[in-house]
Amino acid sequence: MNQTLRIISLFSVLALLMIIFGAIIGYLVGDFHLFMSIFFVIAIIMNIVSYFESDKMALKMTGSRLISKSENPRFYNIVERVSKEAGIKTPKIGIMDTDIPNAFATGRNENNSVVVATRGILNMLNDDELEAVIGHEISHIKHKDILVSTVAATIATIISYLGNMILFSMFFGGPEDNRNGNANILLLIAAILIPIGAMFVQLGISRSREAYADEGSVRITKKPDDLISSLKKISVKPTVRNVQRTSNPNAYSSLFIVNNISAHSLMDLFSTHPSLEKRIENIQRVRKELHI
Repeated sequence: MNQTLRIISLFSVLALLMIIFGAIIGYLVGDFHLFMSIFFVIAIIMNIVSYFESDKMALKMTGSRLISKSENPRFYNIVERVSKEAGIKTPKIGIMDTDIPNAFATGRNENNSVVVATRGILNMLNDDELEAVIGHEISHIKHKDILVSTVAATIATIISYLGNMILFSMFFGGPEDNRNGNANILLLIAAILIPIGAMFVQLGISRSREAYADEGSVRITKKPDDLISSLKKISVKPTVRNVQRTSNPNAYSSLFIVNNISAHSLMDLFSTHPSLEKRIENIQRVRKELHI
């Protein structure tokens, strides 16, 4: 029930942000109720599509692709082994074609999930380290984190695009009456604050689930040292020139095991992940608890 309430709350908040966008646009063009209704319908459709197509949308927006076992048997075998240890069905497996070392999971449930690793992480980590990372992603799937994170990332991306669209629309002016100055101010505030609001929805659900997934990896794989080693290796920020950008890396950064996809930006001030130090402390705590 708690998971269901989280999903309903997430959908409701993001739908409300969409409706506010519609209300502002309607105010500017002089038909408030029409545009509120249009954006209300868009929000419903967007939530439904995000729910059923979240895995496909995340793969597309991150430039990832599904692979067969013959294409990368090492990666495939590790995912199969960790899934079996966790007691879940083996998810579909994909690769993101970038040298940045990272991994993520996506999909609405255990039967419709995907684990993705970047080319960089497959080349960087040894088998034990990679197994610990996959344990983190499988833990997300097992505890049903991935639907909420993926939908939040998808809708935040769309809201970000709408914010840019509203900013561009300012060049075309608002209603030709004395409301124009106030309308432009309202437009500017909305275009800046509403995408930030969508981002904070992500932050609210991301940090605690990342720490919980680290704990899940230790419980599944029994390899805390390898998880710590892998986190240290992949937490190093890449230089901007080496970043192969996704359609919206900041919006989708919450899906990855560490936030290094978006490179250096102001978004680092609002991290979707706990600090490396706190993650290591949490892993060591679980290690002592399990006497590993």
